[in-house]
Amino acid sequence: MPATMKAIVCKKPGEIAVEQRPLPSRGAGEAIVRISRIGICGTDYHIYEGLHPFLQYPRVMGHELAATVEEAGPGSQFRQGDAVVVNPYIVCGTCHACRQGKSNCCMNIAVLGVHRDGGMVEYLALPEANLLPAEGLSADDAASVEFLAIGAHAVRRSGLRPGSRTVVVGAGPIGLGAAIFARLAGAEVWLVDRDQSRLDLSSKVGGIANVILADGDAQARIRQATGNDGFDLVFDATGNSRSMEASFDFAAHGGTYVLVGLVKDRISFFDPDFHKREMTLLASRNATPDDFGTVISAIRTRSVPVNALITHRSSFEQVSTLLPRWAHDKDSLIKAMISFD
Repeated sequence: MPATMKAIVCKKPGEIAVEQRPLPSRGAGEAIVRISRIGICGTDYHIYEGLHPFLQYPRVMGHELAATVEEAGPGSQFRQGDAVVVNPYIVCGTCHACRQGKSNCCMNIAVLGVHRDGGMVEYLALPEANLLPAEGLSADDAASVEFLAIGAHAVRRSGLRPGSRTVVVGAGPIGLGAAIFARLAGAEVWLVDRDQSRLDLSSKVGGIANVILADGDAQARIRQATGNDGFDLVFDATGNSRSMEASFDFAAHGGTYVLVGLVKDRISFFDPDFHKREMTLLASRNATPDDFGTVISAIRTRSVPVNALITHRSSFEQVSTLLPRWAHDKDSLIKAMISFD
């Protein structure tokens, strides 16, 4: 390995630079991996724009990662050259949430690219527990697992039953992931977004036939889609407080509303309606190892159209130019992928 490596650093909102940094050293229980693909997430755009609620600058972004093992310790299950999926949630394993099997909301969680420097680098030292074998997956597949796992987790957490009438509000990558895994679980799925071109593209790519444009008449059309009964399951993946509040109205009596998106704001609802319908309100955060396994299996069986989800590409050297552009111009953009090769 070389003496130093390149890293893409968001020094402050609106400023990205490529820096030379020392190579990471391997700690106990860790492996050094060489990054091959990096998916650009809405989180990365928010970091660039200064909108992320849990962040300190400067920060190396990147948590949707495919890699190959460069160096592993004695007795490791991994060997040099092994392709791996990176689980970017570094957890303590001992807090109350971890003891309950809910490592996705570990009380001491450190998410790569958010709470600690992430994967927009050439090499990274990671706990081996955060590496999953990527056998049968391409680099693009492996880098897509994490964002799809967020949608898969939301669907699993919702308790979805086959035949459930389901609406996903927000046709970005996370919302599309939730819609795809809801469809795979047997739900009847609608997709809602305020951008017609994004809605059409996501519908085509995700195989979601029922779409509704979120314009001035959207609420009436969303209710009409179920004969005014409402939806058994509502997923909001917009990260927009007004949308999140409006989506309460879409739930049926006895329905469940899952907040997948995150916003740095207060969310309110009209309590008499909430109680009248005996709604269930859930937050869905990150994903668990089980969700990663679900996604990996779905990709291996080609149940998820990963190649179609990746609409934009960048070399490592182009990121400082293209990421700021894509943060503001998401026309025809679903998932942008950074490649080292």
